[in-house]
Amino acid sequence: MIEIKQLSKKYKGADIFSVSNLDLSISEKDIFGLLGPNGAGKTTLISLLCSLIKPTSGSFVINGLTYKKNKNQLKQLIGIVPQEYALYPTLTAFENLMYFGSMYGLKGNKLKIKIKAALQTLGLSQFSNKKINTFSGGMKRRINLIASILHDPKVLFLDEPTVGVDVQSKNVIINYLKELNKKGTTIIYTSHHLNEAEAFCTKVAIIDHGKIITQGPPKSLINDQKNANNLEDIFLALTGHALRDHA
Repeated sequence: MIEIKQLSKKYKGADIFSVSNLDLSISEKDIFGLLGPNGAGKTTLISLLCSLIKPTSGSFVINGLTYKKNKNQLKQLIGIVPQEYALYPTLTAFENLMYFGSMYGLKGNKLKIKIKAALQTLGLSQFSNKKINTFSGGMKRRINLIASILHDPKVLFLDEPTVGVDVQSKNVIINYLKELNKKGTTIIYTSHHLNEAEAFCTKVAIIDHGKIITQGPPKSLINDQKNANNLEDIFLALTGHALRDHA
């Protein structure tokens, strides 16, 4: 589904590359976790693959489409759930979703039916006509997710989709994503919740300093590392215990 070759990104004025000569293959219907410390290059890599920023060098192909030749088609193929809420706070949940659906060419009863079904599944039907600025963090996360999947994307990118939400909201979001994956959606996911990633992802890659340092199914990585009991042990063994604060 995704083939990345020697992909690099260096921001203007930066001293180092955020993503450096990165190679990666992601299969159709994977739930693929991109894991790494703060500043490792995860969000930059997702931004590149979503065609939000241009690569400095290298290339990638998604479902046979390239950034240079098929940019508009690529945008129709993918869904993006950003780390920050991408919603209009003074509009209602339904108004937000009607707007985002229309951006993908959806309209009329077909769009309304899709919105109502998604709101029902994610436990938000009764809040359909409430303004987003009255919602809790978990509710906003769920609306953010619905906005990204109304056009039935083949690939869904999620940047910290469960950050700052309660356990109940997290459970609903993860179960919904699993159902999307069963129906054929390839999922690319970043998170600092390593226990969640270990249970959720079919494969993971740990990225640091813009390079992939290991990848594979979580259980295989754990079994291959001496004295490792979980994915967090692997993560710390490969990226170290030093703080990664940055501003």
